[in-house]
Amino acid sequence: MTKSIKTALTLRAKKLGILIRDARETAGKSKSETGAAIGVSAGSITSIENGRRSPSLPELELLCYFLNLPLEHFWTEDILGDDPPLVEDEYIEHSLALRDRHVGKTLEQARMQANLTATQIKDKTGISPARLKKYEAGENALPLPELELLARLVDLTVPDFVDPATPVGGYLLERRAGSEFRALPREIQAFVSKRVNQPYLEIAMKLSRMSSAELRSIAESLLEITI
Repeated sequence: MTKSIKTALTLRAKKLGILIRDARETAGKSKSETGAAIGVSAGSITSIENGRRSPSLPELELLCYFLNLPLEHFWTEDILGDDPPLVEDEYIEHSLALRDRHVGKTLEQARMQANLTATQIKDKTGISPARLKKYEAGENALPLPELELLARLVDLTVPDFVDPATPVGGYLLERRAGSEFRALPREIQAFVSKRVNQPYLEIAMKLSRMSSAELRSIAESLLEITI
């Protein structure tokens, strides 16, 4: 791993730790409570907040769920909402391993589509083929700073690794959708919110799924009608 990459990962880990500590303290949660919510010890939370250990995406997802935060809080501005339902202990116990496998599989598929070999990944990131293999198999949790680095290489963003089929993933994506809606211009929000405009939105959705050739054919047909 080059010195510049190592420095960037270290700085990102420290910044992430500061954001996590700020979010925890703002929510009035102790390190023990926070650790229990994501399946780690209070000491691990201390290490995360000090930047000595970075959370994996599955851990960060549970943290967002516990602290009632959108995932984007750790890249953008904080958006707070109503208290989320508690995560069952059984879910915490089993979800991290399942999510690590999902993250690894998503990474592997994206890497293959990008035609990147494990050796090329090592040259660009310093992550060895052996370590990458464990990440992709879900055997090791992938620290968030490294996931961010790898995601950029395969043309993905971190939210692309969230699994909407899980309770936590569905919650986070719902929060993200709400945040994106609030970021729209007021006139667009008003248009979308009116039920009478639903047919127009459905047409727009259908058009967005069409190829350029199909869209061109429709445009030519409309032109013939108007001539």
